[in-house]
Amino acid sequence: MFGLVALSLVGALLGRLGQVQIGEHAEYERAAATLNTRTVTEPAVRGRILDRTGRPLADNSTQTAVSVERGVLADADDGGRALVQRLASALGVPFDELWGRTQLCGAPGAPPQPVCWAGSPYVPVPLLSGADPTRALGLLEHPDTYPGVTVTAQPVRDYPQSDVNAAHVLGYLGRASEQDVTGSKGRLSGLDLVGRAGLEQQYDAQLRGVPGVDVVSLDPRGVVNGEVSSTAPVPGRDLVTNLDARVQAAAESALQSAATSARSRGYAADSGAAVVLDVTNGAVVAAASYPTYDPAVWTGGISSKDLASLTSAAAGTPLVSRVTAGAYPPASTFKVVSLPAAVEAGNDLRGTYECGSSYTIGNRKFANYESRAYGPIDLRYAMVVSCDTIFYDFAYRSWLAQGGLEAKTDAADPFVAMSKEFGLGAATGIDLPGEQPGRIPDRATKQATWEATRADTCARARTGYPEVAATDPSRAAYLKSLAVENCRTGFQFRAGDAANFAIGQGDTSVTPLQMARVYAAIANGGTLWTPQVAKGFRAPGGTLQPIAPKVAGRVTFPAGTLPFLQDSLVGVVDQGTAVAAFRGFPRDQWPVAGKTGTGEVFGKQDTAWFVSYAPADEPRYAVAVVVSQGGTGGSTAAPAGRRIHDVLRTLR
Repeated sequence: MFGLVALSLVGALLGRLGQVQIGEHAEYERAAATLNTRTVTEPAVRGRILDRTGRPLADNSTQTAVSVERGVLADADDGGRALVQRLASALGVPFDELWGRTQLCGAPGAPPQPVCWAGSPYVPVPLLSGADPTRALGLLEHPDTYPGVTVTAQPVRDYPQSDVNAAHVLGYLGRASEQDVTGSKGRLSGLDLVGRAGLEQQYDAQLRGVPGVDVVSLDPRGVVNGEVSSTAPVPGRDLVTNLDARVQAAAESALQSAATSARSRGYAADSGAAVVLDVTNGAVVAAASYPTYDPAVWTGGISSKDLASLTSAAAGTPLVSRVTAGAYPPASTFKVVSLPAAVEAGNDLRGTYECGSSYTIGNRKFANYESRAYGPIDLRYAMVVSCDTIFYDFAYRSWLAQGGLEAKTDAADPFVAMSKEFGLGAATGIDLPGEQPGRIPDRATKQATWEATRADTCARARTGYPEVAATDPSRAAYLKSLAVENCRTGFQFRAGDAANFAIGQGDTSVTPLQMARVYAAIANGGTLWTPQVAKGFRAPGGTLQPIAPKVAGRVTFPAGTLPFLQDSLVGVVDQGTAVAAFRGFPRDQWPVAGKTGTGEVFGKQDTAWFVSYAPADEPRYAVAVVVSQGGTGGSTAAPAGRRIHDVLRTLR
């Protein structure tokens, strides 16, 4: 009986072995391969970002990185704590910082990001980037004390042009998130760096190249014990831009000086921008934003403290690009749009008009700048001295001709039509992320805004602004009366709205880039180009593959208006509101045409503008400068514009 039982058990065992090894062989082979190999991506060398002459604006450099084999930590009785403690002491960094890097993000007990490791669990643990090279290399001299430790040169972004910042144009890199990895269809891993702003984000796929792929085998503990196959990475392509490092440096310096000068005169000068466009093709030659930051702050990962300072309102939110995302009232620089609109409405281009100290609409007076009166003058002189009251009259009479408050559409409004023909109120399409469209306050926009904000406006009409009244009762009273009026009739496009619109005030807002494009269109005869930062791509050792310029539209000017407008803008610089800023400038060699603007913003100091192009007789570059809370355009923005033109005239 015992023999029969033993025989039956052996038979069952042999049968099961046969089933596993023969019948289910293929299934277990697939499972073994799945469980015991992993695919690890190897990032490619990122392409550089160059200026139009080939000077690197964002290059690749290296920093010393210290890693440790995960298997060494797994084999240690204490999980590797003693080894990491010795490394922390030798490298001069806190133990908790290194120990946290050994923990996979999301694992039980792992610290939060950015301390934990969000990359692949199948590569050596990167303990420290940017280590002191002398200390790090000293580790390799004691392999018994620091087993499994490797010291490598890790690629990072470098910014070699010491006089050029361009942080908002270049952008920055960040570790690929789980969402990035999931949506990449295998092209990204947690080790990869991806563009998070500017050109780095816009052209991330071209700059990043194609990562390499390594298939590694694992032991039962999940530790790498061999390599199955390997495919080398393909380097990314260099991005050649239209930026000129010399002009970019000049724009940044001029903008910084303008803000500093304004603050010395009692202005807040809290933000601003300077833009230079090639009027012949829309190329972005320079784009400076203020305040700015050091783009190298992102290298090797940014701290919570540094990130907070970049997004702080108290610090001026330096992470925001004022070139494409800063919306400001254009003030008198907008008159280049209003003048052809007024002529389209039937006003004589060669007529004489009364420039009084104020213009009355209903029971409200709209003042000229500093309430100055010039008497009867022609339109050229009105542009030269920037007379507001003549444009109030143009706008009011046009508003009446359209039906006043009874007008339901903007179809017959020449000021709205001309604004949109210049591309205002819509994004320019520049190859940078985060562009804002600005605002043209037409009737449709007023209606939509009123409907969206009516509930809150009517609530404020009842309750007022007690939080404001605590420190500024007069302003609180004004805000409440405004809320009462807007609650009832905020959808109406009133005569005052039309008057403010004609001089670039009220709800009108534009970006510096948009105004640079407006003046570029005036300079080149009416062509609206799509602003383009990228010039083309170049593979390592290859030739440039250019990106063709794109025409976005054309502006049609009433007969005779364009040359008249161009001549008027020369007069502004030669004898008008910008003459002081350009005193002593070689206008015979580099004639400049431009317009100043001083924008009024409720509760803030004036916004300073100067938009120009040159040479006036053969236009090549358009320049826009704006300083928020910077005072007048002639005293703050125009001198900055002059400094930029000083460099541009040397490029001929």
